[in-house]
Amino acid sequence: MNTTRHDWISTPITEDIVRGALELERTPQGVLPHRLPAWARAQYSDGQLAMAESQPSGVRLAFRTRATAVELETLRTKPSYEGAPLRPDGVYDLLVDGELTGQAGVSGGNVLHIDMTTGTANLEPGPPGTLRFDELPARDKDIEIWLPYNETTQLVALRTDAPVEPAPDRGRKVWLHHGSSISHGSNSASPTTTWPALAASLGAVELINLGLGGSALLDPFTARTMRDTPADLISVKIGINLVNADLMRLRAFTPAVHGFLDTIREGHPTAPLLVVSPVHCPIHEDTPGPSAPDFSDISEGTLRFRAAGDPAERAAGKLTLGVIREELARIVAQRSADDPHLHYLDGNDLYGPEDYAELPLPDQLHPDPAGQRRIGENFARLAFGADGPFVAKTD
Repeated sequence: MNTTRHDWISTPITEDIVRGALELERTPQGVLPHRLPAWARAQYSDGQLAMAESQPSGVRLAFRTRATAVELETLRTKPSYEGAPLRPDGVYDLLVDGELTGQAGVSGGNVLHIDMTTGTANLEPGPPGTLRFDELPARDKDIEIWLPYNETTQLVALRTDAPVEPAPDRGRKVWLHHGSSISHGSNSASPTTTWPALAASLGAVELINLGLGGSALLDPFTARTMRDTPADLISVKIGINLVNADLMRLRAFTPAVHGFLDTIREGHPTAPLLVVSPVHCPIHEDTPGPSAPDFSDISEGTLRFRAAGDPAERAAGKLTLGVIREELARIVAQRSADDPHLHYLDGNDLYGPEDYAELPLPDQLHPDPAGQRRIGENFARLAFGADGPFVAKTD
């Protein structure tokens, strides 16, 4: 245990030292980062989305300081699913001048007990916890503390042994991404190893991650949020959650995609906009949703999922991943005739059948940490590489 005494300086946690959040809510405990603004949160009553948008995937504290020690006090809310193994504690990543130099976690906090069979949830309250990073280099440096992608995190206090100022603007482009739980970070080892965070690092851009677990559902308020968020590069990953939830048929899907893209274009008429179809997922390639939890192998420590639809229902317009990929490719080809900055990326190029054979989905829906890295590296190569849509083209 480190017993070094420090003369702590407390710094208010305000918007100028928080990146990746669209709003900070003041609470009795401190501040709660949100990835959807209050007006958008007022337009739904879905507990899954409320939990997802308050889990700070891609959110980080960013400041410059000579401090050799940093303390962050937080109050976490950790989800626990009835009948499933308890998920690992969330991880905080410390970056010093862009390099990962430390990881930590906090104890205590709330536990949200969720019963997926009934849709009910019960909150068990707990106390805040504190993490500390010591023995940092005694020089001016940029510090980033990336928050856990899978725990709602109220920021209670930031303490350092030297003054703090906001990190300077390094002139990087801002990449705004929206997707499902895989984009949110499901099963990543830490917040900087979610595939969007990894791709952003490889592409040297600033990330705003609107990956919302279970909630990439073509909601109009999400499109309006993206429309109103300043960004240089934009991507939307569409498909798997629509199948998971069995939310709509092909007749509704096509105009919903058009409407979603129309709304984004209202605020970003010429920004590179990349439409990404689903990655490979065998249970839903040709079988519609909904997805259902499979408790048959829970004794092995992993909750798996199965497709509860019938392949014959595709004839009635039910969506599968194959149907969605074909339709998204068609929509982008149609629209790009008048929108040269609109692009399509087949999700199988990020994680396809060959990747699945090497790195299978442990629960049949979500990749493991190696799978997340594969997706992030492939996205960086295809989107930020020399011929990618996110590279500035010259005449």
